[in-house]
Amino acid sequence: MNIEPTPPTTKNPPKQFIGDVWVDPIAGPHDADQRMTVALVRFAPGARTAWHSHARGQYLRVTQGVAWFGDREGNVIEVRPGQTLYTPPGQDHWHAAAPGCFMEHIAMLESADDPAATTTWKEHVSDEEFERSSPQPGA
Repeated sequence: MNIEPTPPTTKNPPKQFIGDVWVDPIAGPHDADQRMTVALVRFAPGARTAWHSHARGQYLRVTQGVAWFGDREGNVIEVRPGQTLYTPPGQDHWHAAAPGCFMEHIAMLESADDPAATTTWKEHVSDEEFERSSPQPGA
C-alpha cells in the first residue's frame, strides 16, 4: 500500500470546456486490468463542458455549489452537494456550474477497452442553449 503522488491542478482545455474549469486527478489505473479514474473538477460560475459521452458511463458526486446536467432531450437537472448523478454509457450530456456560483464535483468513470475511446467529445453547448436551460431539482 502507498500514498499516491499529488499531481498538479490543471486547467481543462477550451476545446472541451467553456469558462474556467480545473481538474485535480485523485486516482487512476496502476495496472492494465484496472479501469477506474477519479478526479475532482471545479467549475467557475457558468462554466460548462462541451457535449460528450462516456463509453462505460460516469458518476458525478457534487461536493460544493450547484451543478446543472443536461441531455439531448432537453432535460436539465439541478444537483446539489451530497447528490450523485449517473450518466449511462453513450448518453450525450453536459455538466456546468449554475450561474452565479462555483461548483465542484468528483468525476468517476471506467476506461473503455481502448482508453482513447473512453470519452467522446462533441460540439460546445452554446450560450443560448445554456441560458435557456430550465433545471429541475435532482431527486
